[in-house]
Amino acid sequence: MSRKARPPVPPRLRLAALVQAAAALLWVPQAWLLAAAVFSLTGPYASPGEAVTLAMVFAGLGLLRAALDAWGGRLAFRAARDELTRQRARAVAVLSQRAPLDPTLPPSGEIAGLLAEQAEAVVPYLQRYVPVRWRLILVPGVILPVVAWHSWAAALILLVAAPLIPLCMALVGIRAKKASEDQLAAVGSMNGLLMDRLRGLPTIRALKAEHLVAERLGTLAADVKRRTLAVLRIAFLSSAALELFSALGVALVAVYVGSHLFGQAEIGTWGQTLGLTEGLFILLLAPAFFEPLREMSALWHDRASGEAALRAMTALDGPPLVPVAPTEAPPEGPVLRLDGVTFTYPGSAPLVTGVDLALYPGEKLALYGPSGGGKSTLLALAAGLLRPDKGVVVRRGKVGWIGHRPFVMNASLAANVSLGRSGVAAAPVLQRLLPGHDPTRRVGEGGIGLSGGETLRLALARAIADPDASLILADEPTAHLDASTAEEVINALLAAAQGRALLIATHDPRLAARMDRVVEVGA
Repeated sequence: MSRKARPPVPPRLRLAALVQAAAALLWVPQAWLLAAAVFSLTGPYASPGEAVTLAMVFAGLGLLRAALDAWGGRLAFRAARDELTRQRARAVAVLSQRAPLDPTLPPSGEIAGLLAEQAEAVVPYLQRYVPVRWRLILVPGVILPVVAWHSWAAALILLVAAPLIPLCMALVGIRAKKASEDQLAAVGSMNGLLMDRLRGLPTIRALKAEHLVAERLGTLAADVKRRTLAVLRIAFLSSAALELFSALGVALVAVYVGSHLFGQAEIGTWGQTLGLTEGLFILLLAPAFFEPLREMSALWHDRASGEAALRAMTALDGPPLVPVAPTEAPPEGPVLRLDGVTFTYPGSAPLVTGVDLALYPGEKLALYGPSGGGKSTLLALAAGLLRPDKGVVVRRGKVGWIGHRPFVMNASLAANVSLGRSGVAAAPVLQRLLPGHDPTRRVGEGGIGLSGGETLRLALARAIADPDASLILADEPTAHLDASTAEEVINALLAAAQGRALLIATHDPRLAARMDRVVEVGA
């Protein structure tokens, strides 16, 4: 992820990183105290009392270090959770501003999987990797001059060994980024397919195609497994490479200090010989110098997964639905007006070109023509579900929508009509359009428990339940219905739309003949 694409580090996370870095730097005085205590016990002037004092101070710094590290860890976790919540809220807000029928939107299952499951990878990335990145800057930057104060040769060894680790990590990271993105995409594809197949489960059972669906899901699951193992292999490789370089760096420092103490390599200091205290102090600091690099290696997988999740959430951004609120028409005149409306789906020829249309209160108009001619697209443009490439769509009042496949949730009939809208009385319209049905009766998702005609009547009740809805839009309301049921739906639709403007998209000549006007589309 580029520096510009990364979200800014929250202030609390920056504080947590500084607190944890301060805890790590307390090892510098602790290492000196430990080296001095060992010297006081083994040197020519042994002083057990001084060693006990040094040990007590060492223990006190250790407790302070543990407290700071725990506090910083809690701060980092809370900041990471808050940032994930903010990122999720931003993604949902962005999606809510996009056109509902935008063909560039990812499948709903993929979006749900990303926001509910894969986005959790952001927490370990922010909680652990970001603080480690700060420690990587601060801790070696303090330890290196401290070691150089006593021995420039030991500092030179650390300085030469350190860049090998980031270089190796950068090379591994290029592949890790691609592997994590592929794994995230594979999980999203599997979630999208699963959601789609769950929606079509009755059809799958009717066609006895369960084994085909199972085989397809099994193939996708195997692909997810393979890509996940590829990510883990890269993570283990990076850890092994970093452990090798850090172990070599510490070993070279140990060889130099040992040779110097035995008088075999008296170079590398500032004119004086290293004593036991200085030599042990340098040996104790060498592993701490590489510790942030080792932690970064252990968290490299968290970084790849977290940044891949952030990139995927950022990729949900798209052109907002403009205008967000419907453009209001004047109090007098048409309820709906389309002026020079043009629309093209990505990668295809223009479907709607320069359409002018006006619909007045109480008027009933049919968009009539064959499938694929642009009727449903015009209806979606009129509803504000799509944004025109050119032209203006002007509406007056609220819109009642009846989709080609009406949405029915697993809830009561009344809840399916009101959809949580305040001031919408569901019972009266249900008694009118679905007489004999208890408004509290529960129906299954997708309309399980209702016939096709009853499902259309429920959608019609939802569209007209709001008294302020001055425009009713219906997309193929008689499609897939037998002749008698279609006639019932037509009569109910016309009766319910009395006093309101009605715009329908249909290829049913019986329904078109009942309208005041017919506009042929795609003929």
